[in-house]
Amino acid sequence: MRPTVQDVARQAGVSLATVDRVLNRRPGVRETTIAKVEAAIAKIGYIRDVSAANLAKRQAYRFAFVIPEGANSFMRGLEAEIETVKQHPANDRTEISIYKVPAFNGAALAAALDGIDPEAYSGVAVVATESVAVRDALARLRRHHVPVVTLVSDFPTFQCDAYVGIDNVAAGRTAARLMGKFLGGRPGKIALVAGSMLVRDHVERRMGFEQVIRSDYPHLHCLPVIEAKDDSGLVREHLSGCLKAHDDVVGIYNMGAGNRGLIEALSGGSPQEHVVIAHELTEHTRRALTGGIVDAIIHQDAGHEVRSALRILKARIDKTPLLAGQETIRIEIYLNENLS
Repeated sequence: MRPTVQDVARQAGVSLATVDRVLNRRPGVRETTIAKVEAAIAKIGYIRDVSAANLAKRQAYRFAFVIPEGANSFMRGLEAEIETVKQHPANDRTEISIYKVPAFNGAALAAALDGIDPEAYSGVAVVATESVAVRDALARLRRHHVPVVTLVSDFPTFQCDAYVGIDNVAAGRTAARLMGKFLGGRPGKIALVAGSMLVRDHVERRMGFEQVIRSDYPHLHCLPVIEAKDDSGLVREHLSGCLKAHDDVVGIYNMGAGNRGLIEALSGGSPQEHVVIAHELTEHTRRALTGGIVDAIIHQDAGHEVRSALRILKARIDKTPLLAGQETIRIEIYLNENLS
């Protein structure tokens, strides 16, 4: 049977009211008494039920998720997962607001963050674009003791409470290993497509990819990155132009979104002409995988990321520990053979 506050009070030789003051960090308790209560908690292994305590105090959590707007299928999937979590009974007394801003627009993101009232929100989760203005807006929230986690893309120059997403350097290295293995010694060039080099996830994926290609596949050469703003039309236009200008392209790595444009640019060609690695399993990439246009998809679980962000924010607020390993977002690899 789990120890109770009554057991703590009995072990420490104090009243229930005193235990309550210590647990809730209220003033008016002597240091020696606090030490006795904490020693009793440690000795009998008392674990506080924070959810029950919050319910008794009628405490509600209010969180803001700030994500990019637009047609990016992964981001719309992320938004759908946030909406699902909002309706889950386990999140009773948890209010979630979604703010959408133009993708890759640091000024717009900073303005949205500056519009968040730190007195009204318990925590913030954000898909960050790196800029000084964004860093300053996040720092303002932290100065008001609002915990902040970054989603999908990290922001190393800002000391957030946690980053929730895959290891993007490892994802890029994984893509390069798949590319090298699939090409099997075939020499040529690789076309690289990204949304923007202003977001850390795309920067890190490129870095990891090029590290492996340069060290282990010297017969392959990476072309300059096509920055297409995760826009399908721009991906189609710029990738088509790249393939016309370089008839020795043997591989394509799309480290961002806009995969519909990639599929359109490659449709009609020979499935064996290029090895194609892309990110995120969506309706469009699934069809491209089964159709032989794309060879492998590197995926991350958006639902896991949303739930993890909420757990981390609540733990920061309640000053409770997290389960080791529960918040690790794993890199998933999909081939045509393991689609379900």
